[in-house]
Amino acid sequence: MKVKALSRSQASTTRECSGDLRKHHRNLDPKSHPHQRAREYARAVTGAKLDRMFAKPFVGSLGDGHMDGITASATSRRSLLPFISGAADGEIRLWDLASRARVATLTGGHSRVVTGLCFGLDGQEFYSCSDDGLIRLWSVSGSTKTDNDGGSPNHGPLQTWRIQGSFKSIDHHWFDPVFATASDESVNIWSPERTAPIQTHSDLWGSDDTVNVVRYNPAERSLLAHCSLDRGIGLHDTRAGTALQKTVLKMRSNCLEWNPMEPMNFVVGNEDYNSYTFDMRKLDKPTKIYKGHQGAVMCVGWSPTGREFATGSYDRTIRIFQHKQGT
Repeated sequence: MKVKALSRSQASTTRECSGDLRKHHRNLDPKSHPHQRAREYARAVTGAKLDRMFAKPFVGSLGDGHMDGITASATSRRSLLPFISGAADGEIRLWDLASRARVATLTGGHSRVVTGLCFGLDGQEFYSCSDDGLIRLWSVSGSTKTDNDGGSPNHGPLQTWRIQGSFKSIDHHWFDPVFATASDESVNIWSPERTAPIQTHSDLWGSDDTVNVVRYNPAERSLLAHCSLDRGIGLHDTRAGTALQKTVLKMRSNCLEWNPMEPMNFVVGNEDYNSYTFDMRKLDKPTKIYKGHQGAVMCVGWSPTGREFATGSYDRTIRIFQHKQGT
């Protein structure tokens, strides 16, 4: 039997020094590699997937930031470009998310910490509330009149409301020109055309504790939810002006948001490091519990699809949870 073997000289395969690249002998004839393009395409797709899997989720920051800690923020329900943020020193800033640039700085609006921000129906105006007991109405684009010292647009305030106390939260109705506020005394419903609340809920199931969060339901026009410092979560019927039902947890809830696609469900972030989802038709126990944080959950936000939500905690982490995968 005759056997033929390929042989190469030792000089063609040996490196002169350890820093040289190793020589690889390849057959570059395209007839010998009919699946070369397919293999290279598969490698490119796999490489792109791996880059996205191991990429950091941080996209960027907005401008120079505030001089003090940010205590409230809001986006418009009509457009994603305008974004407003409020700080502990009472300053409010208006941002453009497309360019990540600061549009305006609204100083002197509040003398104490900004506790709540929300946009109006048309997205061209927004409201702010603070611990100084003031509600102010601002313009996103600015009025036609300009300031005396720079020619910049005048964003407001366009209107001011005042109470004896402090505000803790504010939210605008999804369809009607009214907004709700949470204060250290009651839950109030306001109309921009009046200087006093058109509706007041002061006796919250026999509790006089402070209400720290208030949110309108996106589907039911007359349904309002709130969280209070007595560890309670309650629902209000603004049409009848009565309190519907309430549940009490073991610790205080810091935030509440309704599911945009399933408006009978809402999520709350609690001081016990967990988040809970509830069905408003049965508040005696949560439908799901979401664990993972090592600090109090301070804020929550739903995705537009309603399938997942993000939570921000005092442990300086942000977590994303699937709605159906809680314990």
